Amino acid sequence: MVVGDASIEIDTLVIGAGPGGYVAAIRAAQLGQKVIIVDKSELGGVCLNRGCIPSKALISAAHQFEAAQHGEVFGVTAENVKVDWSKTQAFKNGVVKKMTSGVTSLMKGNKIEVFSGEAMFISANEARLFNDHESPRYKFNNCIIATGSRPIELKPFPFGGRILSSTEALDLPEIPKSMIVIGGGYIGAELGQMYSKFGTKVTIIEGLDTVLPGFDKDMTRLVAKNMAKTGIEIVTNAKAESAVQNDKEVTVKYSVGGESKEVTAEYLLVTVGRRPNTDGELGLDLIGVELDDRGLVKVDHQGRTNIPNIFAIGDIVPGLALAHKASYEGKIAAEAIAGHKSVVDYKVMPAVVFTDPECSSVGLTEKEAKDKGYAVKSGKFPFAGNGRAVSLNAPEGFIKIVAKSDNNQVLGAQIVGIEASNLIAELGLAIEMGATLEDIALTIHAHPTLGEIVMEAAELVEGHPIHVMK
Repeated sequence: MVVGDASIEIDTLVIGAGPGGYVAAIRAAQLGQKVIIVDKSELGGVCLNRGCIPSKALISAAHQFEAAQHGEVFGVTAENVKVDWSKTQAFKNGVVKKMTSGVTSLMKGNKIEVFSGEAMFISANEARLFNDHESPRYKFNNCIIATGSRPIELKPFPFGGRILSSTEALDLPEIPKSMIVIGGGYIGAELGQMYSKFGTKVTIIEGLDTVLPGFDKDMTRLVAKNMAKTGIEIVTNAKAESAVQNDKEVTVKYSVGGESKEVTAEYLLVTVGRRPNTDGELGLDLIGVELDDRGLVKVDHQGRTNIPNIFAIGDIVPGLALAHKASYEGKIAAEAIAGHKSVVDYKVMPAVVFTDPECSSVGLTEKEAKDKGYAVKSGKFPFAGNGRAVSLNAPEGFIKIVAKSDNNQVLGAQIVGIEASNLIAELGLAIEMGATLEDIALTIHAHPTLGEIVMEAAELVEGHPIHVMK
């Protein structure tokens, strides 16, 4: 029982309950720490509630709709295929509820106290938590900050009305007849292609020369090709300049090569990146936590800030804004607090985009390997040479493996094609354990499976492929 304004003493305070924060809290509790986690929104953060999970549910629904319409190649036809969007949204919401309920159960099972509200530092060892009903003070030995990020809002395109961030785009009350997407990165590409499959006329305006600029152009060409099949117009090397909206539509003015153009649609989705949540009332400046010029928290190899007992993880520290990166860093920080010698190692940090076809990458690209001074060998094995891919009517794509020339150690891999998101895991493990091409090639893979493509890609780089000509 707390008397007056006395502080409650705990071992570890976790601020933010996304995939970084809640994982950190669980790991800390497993290591014997008394933990409280605070978040002003739902457990699971953006990823489970307004990002990764709901978007993948809608993408899965779009694939189902497309498959129902185009089964002729299998001899399967269906007439009058329709989408009940309210049921689609109910499915998505049900998936989110199941996942967040699971996190709630994990908090209870690990005896982690959950506070719904916000946190504000009083000192490097004390914080006040507050909501509309209470404002307790907590004195902690250590703190892990995992406050995540939010969509970047551009001044010419303020969110509201028919100008959407990714959050609003996942909760539209109807399938739009048309949509403009500013930004062809992974969020814009995924959501734009998803709505296109449902029948939306989509225009993507991208400032660089390709969608998904972080991936090899051989990969993005296949994605762009499939986008074109559903009628998506991709405008590259373009600069979006302004938008005017009314209660029915929004018009965007943009320029390409100095020529001014405009396009009108029911909605405008702006996906130009995310901003770290290090501002506001948290009080990082009050306790002297150092930030870089982008507002990211400076941390060491264990996630420790310049204040020894304060750690930071996830989207608020340098590196890619990925849910699995945040979870990984959360475990490291919790273990560091417990006295373990755990340190971050980003050598194997997969990146996945759930476009059609999917794209995934892990380790080094061929260019990155060469830039680092490695003499490398590489090769691509096509999905078209795999019986399972062909039987799924998904022969597009390839797996590329990059390895050292002298000892065949695997350095990186890139995949574009069906199930690329799942296939990348084996190659990540190979890089993590220092495996060679021979290790992969000599591992018997079940037939017929997509996993065989990994084996055959390794054989191809070794110089003795079976199912394609050398």
